[in-house]
Amino acid sequence: MRKASVKRATKETDIEVAIDLDGEGRASIATGIGFLDHMLDLLARHSRIDINAKAKGDLHVDHHHTTEDVGIALGQALKQALGDLKGITRYADVHVPMDEALTRVAIDISGRPFLVFNVEFGRDKVGPFDTELVREWFHAFAMNAAVTLHVATLYGSNDHHIAESCFKGLARALRAAIAIDARAAHEVPSTKGMLGG
Repeated sequence: MRKASVKRATKETDIEVAIDLDGEGRASIATGIGFLDHMLDLLARHSRIDINAKAKGDLHVDHHHTTEDVGIALGQALKQALGDLKGITRYADVHVPMDEALTRVAIDISGRPFLVFNVEFGRDKVGPFDTELVREWFHAFAMNAAVTLHVATLYGSNDHHIAESCFKGLARALRAAIAIDARAAHEVPSTKGMLGG
């Protein structure tokens, strides 16, 4: 049962996240930020991870704290749900097109948090959402999930499409990397015999 739930409450946000890694891609998302809800719905659908996420944040200030803290909570939930990491495929990489945009995502569920994010946006906002917060979400997620994550948009001109290709790329990479390798179902996929550290 690869499931986890995380609650995170600060003076800035109050967040509840629950995930099922072996789900059907169902999503119930309510962060108060429409664009983020859309991206997380895509993440659930294409990763086949069931995601329930509710957030109340200081949106009267801006979207930063809520976006970052949702990334933190989802990352923590993923790490918790993966448990001892036995049997996972561990590595995955994908190229995901979204109309004119093409993004490459590579992931290593290594226990060593790291993010390389080579993505450029042409505008400061998509609707009311600050495009710089896409990187903030990915950073928060990668650090708290303890994964090595490389995201690079090779080309694209529509900022909505660029962001969407990043989240869909993460989803498809996660779907492959968390899958159980039947040939090594009881092994940690490392020559060290452990991951992280």
